[in-house]
Amino acid sequence: MNVAPAIVILGQNSVTVARKIISVLPGATLYGLEGRTSGVDVSFTNFGETMRDLFAQGTPLIGICAAGILIRTLAPMLSDKQQEPPVLAVAEDGSAVVPLLGGLGGVNDLARRIAEALDVKPAITTTGYLRLGTTLLSPPPGYHLANPDDAKKFISDVLAGAQVKLEGIAPWLSDSKLPIDPKGDLTIQVTERLVTPRANCLVYHPATIAIAIAISDIIIDDAVVLVHKLLADAGLASASVAGIFAPIATAADPAIHAVASALKVPARFFTPNQLESLLSQGYSPAQAAAIAATGTSPLSSPFPNIVIAIAPQPIDPNTIGQPRGRLAIIGTGPGGSQWMSPEVKEILKSATDLVGYKTYLDLVGSLADGKERHESDNREEEARATLALDLAASGRYVAVVSSGDPGIYAMATAVFEVCDRYPKPEWDSIDIHVAPGISAMQAAAAAIGAPLGHDFCAISLSDILKPWSAIAQRITAAAEADFVIAFYNPVSKERTWQLAEARNILLQHRTPDTPVVLARNLGRPGQTVRAIALEQLTPASADMRTIILVGSTKTRTIKGRNGNIWVYTPRRYTKSPES
Repeated sequence: MNVAPAIVILGQNSVTVARKIISVLPGATLYGLEGRTSGVDVSFTNFGETMRDLFAQGTPLIGICAAGILIRTLAPMLSDKQQEPPVLAVAEDGSAVVPLLGGLGGVNDLARRIAEALDVKPAITTTGYLRLGTTLLSPPPGYHLANPDDAKKFISDVLAGAQVKLEGIAPWLSDSKLPIDPKGDLTIQVTERLVTPRANCLVYHPATIAIAIAISDIIIDDAVVLVHKLLADAGLASASVAGIFAPIATAADPAIHAVASALKVPARFFTPNQLESLLSQGYSPAQAAAIAATGTSPLSSPFPNIVIAIAPQPIDPNTIGQPRGRLAIIGTGPGGSQWMSPEVKEILKSATDLVGYKTYLDLVGSLADGKERHESDNREEEARATLALDLAASGRYVAVVSSGDPGIYAMATAVFEVCDRYPKPEWDSIDIHVAPGISAMQAAAAAIGAPLGHDFCAISLSDILKPWSAIAQRITAAAEADFVIAFYNPVSKERTWQLAEARNILLQHRTPDTPVVLARNLGRPGQTVRAIALEQLTPASADMRTIILVGSTKTRTIKGRNGNIWVYTPRRYTKSPES
């Protein structure tokens, strides 16, 4: 099961059981029926459409509901058992776990994991699983069945009384209830070698091969071709490759990730300290990485930067080296989760660490569950950025959380400033990504109409990072150019006079009745959005949770008969709206 499952609930009473399941299935997405559930990752309105869409995408499904509902919903979709994702029904109180579909996709193992988390026994009914104590069609992690088409007859023969000869080492087979006999008519072969399956024989490839790469200038396609050639020349099955291993200095090399993607395995990296001893013995970086991954000497290779080593037992890449660190700088929008983009939600689900101002981390809600939180004061931006980079360099997936958009007066700039001013070699390995969010000025404009409907600009009134003289110059220039202006950081406890001075500058170029929009606590409890005249704008009108939009000379206010007030800036700038 390579796809994270979806846990689907129909009522709030199921949330507790769902959270227990998520604790053993990190990365799972919680779907909840809109209007009847809260604190979920995704809300839906149509249960049938949602389930069928997820099933068609190959997503494992865990429905905390009656089994009959799932059966009736998915019945029209059933056609190929080889392609079916796992589907399970779990009782609302967690008292029953029933695997329904996906026997070839690991549904029984998934049911067992969920049942252990809920402290119950799974209701497994598969004859082969019950009698043999294992599922030959769905081997555990670390093993790949090379010839699944031969498995059905093989299992039938075993259940009919045939004996099995085991060639190779696989504890999950030798410890099972399989009728193992050195003289058996059936054979199970466990090998990383390329072999041609024969009648009455199942072939399992264990994940014992490590490919170590230390390159910096090789063409991506060439790297993939070279690796496949090395495997073929050595007579090794690509299905036995457990991972790609390399020095951390090469973590940003696209060729390494292309090879990992082509083989559908993870890439893992070693720090200089982890390879120091091996390098001092004269091994090349690639050879050192191969030995560190397997504990065995690599095979001879015509390519010094790409070598292969074979471990005596399956390799779990998650316990070796570290992944390439990832740093996502995200914008949650101005407040409520409804303004959070799907991309941002996916990042929050996958991240291991959240870094940010406590108020912003709290906005994430249940998406922060199970994450390591690193809170700091809102003014400690440089320290926060440094911490995030250091965490990511250690192989963590870090999300730096900003409200609004992270690139507008927020943490994206702070991270890149730190990278520029205080560069560390280990930061070069990090995969940095900026995920945009809805900015406060966009949300404020949408709440009252379309005041940003023509040319506009944004100016921060905070003079902590730039002198007031520069701010005043920009306000003057924007006013003379007749831009709509969005004022960020208008007033704080220590700064009150700046807003009054900004109004005085604007009144030299705008009429006193120019529309001004004051939006406070957008998307949060206590949200207020109102329109006033420019002459009414005072420091008491705003605080640091307020965004201010000052109209241009063309910005208009509409007062509806029902009391609604709308503010907009016409698109036709040179002519009046009536012309």
